[in-house]
Amino acid sequence: MSAIAKAALGTGCAVLSLPLLAVLIAAAVLGSAQPGGSDAAASPSKHALSDIPRTMLVLYQRAAPAECPGLSWTVLAAIGKVETDHGRHPTMISSAGAKGPMQFLDSTFKMYAHPVPPGGKKPPTPWDPVDAVHAAARLLCANGAKNGRNLRRAIWHYNHADWYVNDVLRIAAQYEAAAPAPTAAAAKAVTFARAQLNTPYVWGGDGPSEGGFDCSGLTRAAYRAAGITLPRVAQDQYNAGPRVPKGQQLAPGDLLFFGTSPHAITHVGIYSAPGRMIDAPYTGAVVRERPIDVTERTDYQGATRPASSRNPR
Repeated sequence: MSAIAKAALGTGCAVLSLPLLAVLIAAAVLGSAQPGGSDAAASPSKHALSDIPRTMLVLYQRAAPAECPGLSWTVLAAIGKVETDHGRHPTMISSAGAKGPMQFLDSTFKMYAHPVPPGGKKPPTPWDPVDAVHAAARLLCANGAKNGRNLRRAIWHYNHADWYVNDVLRIAAQYEAAAPAPTAAAAKAVTFARAQLNTPYVWGGDGPSEGGFDCSGLTRAAYRAAGITLPRVAQDQYNAGPRVPKGQQLAPGDLLFFGTSPHAITHVGIYSAPGRMIDAPYTGAVVRERPIDVTERTDYQGATRPASSRNPR
């Protein structure tokens, strides 16, 4: 198909059949995500909903993305559990003088207390849950938690003990609802997309024969490799569905759509693992895999799950 013909199909980031790659095992598709730190927008498990007071759960979920991109709220919640059982401890004062729901020494709290978060006290205090949880997120971020670079190191800086780090990660994993397992088709699509990393972005590109991919070209090729035919451009892929209901946990292989409205989709990527996306971004770039937190994106319009449809080529 010529570039002129492709342009006539509408905006959106285009894909001829490419050789089918061997399917790797699902573990390779999912990657090696670290428990408790893999998905900043993780859904709470039934255990989390029963164990964490509602006000604290909302606070953990709000503070993590606000203060530290890529930090899972489950890590903040796990620290709150270990320190004071989410503020249920009778005194919330340690033998070392740490105080409040997140157990800060005054000197440490002052380092991370500003700016005062929305709803916090003025002046801020470690006794206030809003101030304390936001300060805890800032402490973790300053010590390696941003985008999951070194989560263990960040938690160790909260309490210098390996047993503490292990306990926090164990509890964080219990607070996160299990991600849906990818279907065989979704696993094939993600495997294909990952094999294209570092391929150049080419507007209207259908693959290596045309020098590279554009965004919808990559997703269409990935699902064609899995035996599922997708429409030509991003808007049509979004319209084709089937949609992932709002609030439902994303699964590897889901397509993530971005734009100014559901009727103006301008970009699409493939969810590759908890908190990660593979996409062909823009001219001058290459196919990449990167952290993604859709709750922080004002242009995120929703997701579809092509592998749940029955649309063999």
